[in-house]
Amino acid sequence: MMAKVIGAAIKRREDPNLITGKGKYTDDLQLPNMTYAAVVRSPYAHARIKSIDTSQAKAIPGVIAVFTGQDAKDSGVPGAIPVGWLHPGIKTPEHRMLAVDTVRYVGHGVAVVVAEDRYSARDAAELVEVEYEALPAVTDTAKAAEAGAPLVFPELGDNIAFDWQLGDKAKTDQAFANAAHTVTLNLRNNRLIPHAIEPRSALADYNNVKEELTLWMTTQNPHIHRLLMSLASLGLPEHKIRVIAPEVGGGFGSKIHHYADEAVASWCSMQIGRPVKWTATRSETNLTDAHGRDHVTKAELALDANGKILGLRVHTYANMGAYLSTFAPAVPTYLYGTLLSGQYDIPAIHVHVLATFTHTTPVDAYRGAGRPEATFVVERLMHLAAEQLGVEQAEIRKRNFVAPDAFPYQTQVALQYDSGNYVGAIDKALELAGYDQLRAEQARRRQSGGKLLGIGFSSYIEACGLAPSAVVGSLGAQAGQWESAQVRVHPTGTVTVF
Repeated sequence: MMAKVIGAAIKRREDPNLITGKGKYTDDLQLPNMTYAAVVRSPYAHARIKSIDTSQAKAIPGVIAVFTGQDAKDSGVPGAIPVGWLHPGIKTPEHRMLAVDTVRYVGHGVAVVVAEDRYSARDAAELVEVEYEALPAVTDTAKAAEAGAPLVFPELGDNIAFDWQLGDKAKTDQAFANAAHTVTLNLRNNRLIPHAIEPRSALADYNNVKEELTLWMTTQNPHIHRLLMSLASLGLPEHKIRVIAPEVGGGFGSKIHHYADEAVASWCSMQIGRPVKWTATRSETNLTDAHGRDHVTKAELALDANGKILGLRVHTYANMGAYLSTFAPAVPTYLYGTLLSGQYDIPAIHVHVLATFTHTTPVDAYRGAGRPEATFVVERLMHLAAEQLGVEQAEIRKRNFVAPDAFPYQTQVALQYDSGNYVGAIDKALELAGYDQLRAEQARRRQSGGKLLGIGFSSYIEACGLAPSAVVGSLGAQAGQWESAQVRVHPTGTVTVF
């Protein structure tokens, strides 16, 4: 049986519909009596809402209802957008699905219009008059931690969302005291905006008789959305919510998170007793999809006289945006700090992460989520160390790779590696790339004044199956997470796995 699978060309079952134009995405779906929602969003990064006048919007033909954040709050549903990953000392200020008193980033939703068609909904949304009192804002990741910075949540006293450390600080400090060479790197891993070809979309249909919600949405994680919608947003029992993911036109992490807009559409359906569809415009995508990265880091590497690593010290400011998104606290901690050893044998490591609130769009997991950020830090340090010590780029890596006979290898940042042959892997890569010839060509071009040739190195290790695991629980998360499975053997000899 295995021989028929291993090495065989397995066709993807989902492809025929997609490549022939028969795929059904959330915005393609139509339900009888369906309505459309448009969200009114703040043009300010930080402002107090003084008043909201919805009279002109309600007068537009086809408009069914206009709801504000206060309406949602008064309706009795929890109305919260929770963070799904907690650890000791984290601050979790209230995040409601529509702002009530204060807006904290450009794009923050303050009201929603429901109409018979999407164009009437959007036209009416432009006629909702919101009177704002602009307030001071902070958008810089590191400056948000400074005394005197404008506060995102004054009741917290500062903008520190959490202060997280991993590793042995005393051991690392001693390694630097003994070092023959030290390398220092200051870098910014810039903020970015995910751009899937399909914008986020939700179609909510609440059955008032059965008190059940069916929600079609662009999601990478329907089970998490159902759970958080039940626990925090709508107050419905989990078994009364069904979340369906049709075809999804790209996600890259940005469609894992629980956003306010899907909760708003669902709540609107509960209010009017009809299906409600909301689909983001491209501008809304830029403003409201969880952004990625935005780290400011100082990293230091200690080495002996032979170029062997003695210690690594990393201090990172991680921007959380205005609120803690679903998995945001995990990205610069469990998915970042635990990968800072890379493939290298580093005897001492200490990482310190200060996460800050700012008046910006919330930040969350995107394309690797913490692992690329960690690799960027370590590999930039290795590059600089090679230059500073006058050692060839491949050679300094080989000197410091975990040896094949050292596995299983326990890193200084919680994770244990089961196996590997990193020297063998890089040697094979150099051979396949024709590395010696590339270096010769690089030298020739420099001498001739021709177009320059750059050669870069990066080694990457992935953390798979990080949760559920004992490691996650040991690092201070509320739990090690969980999963379950069922295997049913039927009288016919067939097997069903859930």
